[in-house]
Amino acid sequence: MSLSPHVEVRNLAVTVRGPDGQPLRIIDDVSFDVARGEVLALIGESGSGKTTIALSLMGYGRGGAAISGLIRVGDATLDGAGGASLAAQRGRRITYVAQSAAAAFNPSRRVIDQVIEPALIHRTESAQAARARAIDLFRALGLPGPETIGSRYPHELSGGQLQRLMAAMALITQPDLVIFDEPTTALDVTTQVGVLQAFRRVVRQQGATGVYVSHDLAVVAQMADQILVLNRGRVREQNRVAALLEAPADDYTQLLIAAAHPVVKAQPIPAKPEPLLEIAGISAGYGPIDRAGRPAYPVLSDVSLTIGRGAAVGVIGESGSGKSTVARVVAGLLAPVAGTISLAGETLAPTVSGRTREQLRRVQIVFQNADVALNPAHSVGDILGRVLRFYHDMHGADAQRRVAELLDLIRLPATVAERRCDELSGGQKQRVNLARALAADPDIILCDEVTSALDTVVRGAILDLLADLRRDLGVAYLFISHDIATVKALCDEIVVLYKGTRVESGRRDGYDTPPFHPYTDLLIGSVPELRPGWLADESVQAAAPLAHLAESPDLCRFLPRCPVAMAGRCDVAPPPLREMSAGNMVLCHRTEAELVG
Repeated sequence: MSLSPHVEVRNLAVTVRGPDGQPLRIIDDVSFDVARGEVLALIGESGSGKTTIALSLMGYGRGGAAISGLIRVGDATLDGAGGASLAAQRGRRITYVAQSAAAAFNPSRRVIDQVIEPALIHRTESAQAARARAIDLFRALGLPGPETIGSRYPHELSGGQLQRLMAAMALITQPDLVIFDEPTTALDVTTQVGVLQAFRRVVRQQGATGVYVSHDLAVVAQMADQILVLNRGRVREQNRVAALLEAPADDYTQLLIAAAHPVVKAQPIPAKPEPLLEIAGISAGYGPIDRAGRPAYPVLSDVSLTIGRGAAVGVIGESGSGKSTVARVVAGLLAPVAGTISLAGETLAPTVSGRTREQLRRVQIVFQNADVALNPAHSVGDILGRVLRFYHDMHGADAQRRVAELLDLIRLPATVAERRCDELSGGQKQRVNLARALAADPDIILCDEVTSALDTVVRGAILDLLADLRRDLGVAYLFISHDIATVKALCDEIVVLYKGTRVESGRRDGYDTPPFHPYTDLLIGSVPELRPGWLADESVQAAAPLAHLAESPDLCRFLPRCPVAMAGRCDVAPPPLREMSAGNMVLCHRTEAELVG
C-alpha cells in the first residue's frame, strides 16, 4: 500500500488584479497533504482564502485569477501551467458541495434527474445503474422515502433534505475528492446535526477523501481528521483535530477558539422595566384568509410577549417555528389575523401603510442577508442619508456629519461612506445594515438572524457592538436566532417557539441548567461542542422535520417528536403552563421533577 498522499498541495499561490491594476497575491505559499479516506478542514474568517483554495483544487480561479504551485489529486496534476488537467476532472473525480443547495438545484426539474446527471455526462454508468446508486445514496444519507424522494421537485423539500441530495449528487460518480464548502452554514442547529451525521457516515462508508471549508471549529471537529487554519491567504497553523483544539500554538487559532464561545455581557436590568413593546395573542400566517379568518398556511398561534424599554428579548426555534414571522408582524410587513401590538401603550396598525411616520421611526428591522437588504448601486453615505432625510429632514452638511457619527458608532471609518456595498465584507455590510436602522433613532430594533451568516470572529464582534449600542443608546432588541448560545450572549430573556407556539420563556440564567421543555432541551443539545466525537454521542439525535401547523392537533405541538411523551396524558389534553423553580414558564404535562429526571 502506497503511503503517498492522495491530495498534495505545494506552494500554492493565487494572484488576482488588485484595485490599482497591479498583481495582488490573495493566497500565498500554502502547502498540505490529505491521505486517502481522510478529511482536511480549511478554517478561518471570511476573506481568509478558504473557498479560493478549495476551488483551486478543481483548477478553477474566479475572475481571471492565476493559480501557481503544485496541486495533485490522484494522478491529475496542476503545476502552474493552467487548470486544464484538474478542470477535466470536475464532476467526475473531483466534486463540490456548495453552501446553498436551494440555489444549486434547477426548480423545474425533478431531483433524481439532477442527482444522476454527473454520471450521465461523464458516462461513468448507465442511467438505470445511476438511479440505483442514487437510491442507495439517498438511503445512506438518511433521506425519507429513498425510493420515491427523487421524483419530487426542489421546492417540495426542506433545506436539510436538499443539502443531503446535493451530497448524493457529489458522490454519484464515486469521486476521488469531495469538496464541502460551508454546507451547513445556512441550516438551523437541529437540521445541521442530521446533515453532519449523514455526511460523516457516507464519507466514512465510501472511503472518500474530503476538504471541508468552514468558519465553525465545532462543526469541523466532527467532520475532519486534520485542520488547516488560514488568515489572509496564509497558513497560520496545521495539526490533527484533537491536538489543535487541546493545545493551539498560534494566537489566531486561539482567537478562533475563543470566538466559538460568545461571552455574555451582563447588564443591569430594572426589576420591572417600563413596557415598550407588547404583543398580545398574535396569530398570523400566509395565503388566502378563509371565512373563519384563518390563513391557508398558519404560522403563529396566540403568541404573546413583552419587551421592556432598553431590554433585549431573544426568540429562538428551528426554521419554520415562526421566529421571523413574529418580526414581520411587529414591523407591519404582515398583518396578523388575531391579536394586538402596542408600542409604549399606543396600539399599532397591523400594516406599515396604517402607521404614522413617527411609529415607523421607532420600530426598525435589520434583516439576515445584508447583500439583499442593501442597494448595491448606492454608496453607504447615500443609503444612510436617505433614512436621515425621511425621518429627520436632515440634508447637506448636517446629514454628512451624522453619517460620519453613525459610521463611528458601528466602528467603521468615515471613508466607508464613499464606498458601495459590493466593496465591503460581509461583516461590514451587516454593520451598515445596523447603522441604517440606527439612523432612524429607534426605540427598538428587530434583529432577524443578523449574525447567522457571519463567521465566528465577525459574529462575536457584531454581538459586542449590539451590546455596546444597547448600553450607550438605550435601544431595545427583539433578537431572533436559531442558536441559543448567541441569544444568551446578548439577551436578558428568551422565548422558545415551536410551530408557532411559545413553549418556554424566562430569564437568560434560567436556561443554564435543566429542567427545560423537551424541545428546548433538543435545541441546546444540538449545538455542536468543541471536541472530536461529540456527533457520535448517543445523546445527540437528529431531529425530525417540523410538521405544518395546520396538521397539528390541539394537543402539544411537540408531541410527534417528544422523547418523553406520556400516553394517556400528552395525547389526551392540551399541556398546562408550569412555572419552574428558576422562574421559566414551560408548556408541558411533565412536572419539574419529571423533567429533571
